[in-house]
Amino acid sequence: MGKYRTNIKEFGCKELPLLVADTVVTAQGKILRKARDEADAREILLAQSGNLTSIITCMIYQSKEKKLIDISQTTYHFKKFDRDDLEIYLKSGEWMGKAGACMVEGFCKPYIKEVRGYESTAMGLNIEVLKAFYG
Repeated sequence: MGKYRTNIKEFGCKELPLLVADTVVTAQGKILRKARDEADAREILLAQSGNLTSIITCMIYQSKEKKLIDISQTTYHFKKFDRDDLEIYLKSGEWMGKAGACMVEGFCKPYIKEVRGYESTAMGLNIEVLKAFYG
């Protein structure tokens, strides 16, 4: 993971522990990266509308004593997105910088039919795994 290598090189983990995470979104057999613009975000979100969408987060925690590498997945089954709601979300710009333009705690929340996995994974860090490891 590039973020891990960059941060370990820059900061190490001699004094303080290091925690990095990165997330990708998949739907219809495709990896949905961060949208480049509003049209790209629309296409990415329409791929998720009415479909299964998986959010996969890789987390690396390292201290002097411990190292944890975890890849967790949470899968959502979304109802079809209302086109008017989708356009309001796109105009808001809240999708910018989000993997898959997805906000399960925001725009996507009312469209969730089913969740398999931890919601913290979908928000970028599997807290349950980290607590179990570190606690």
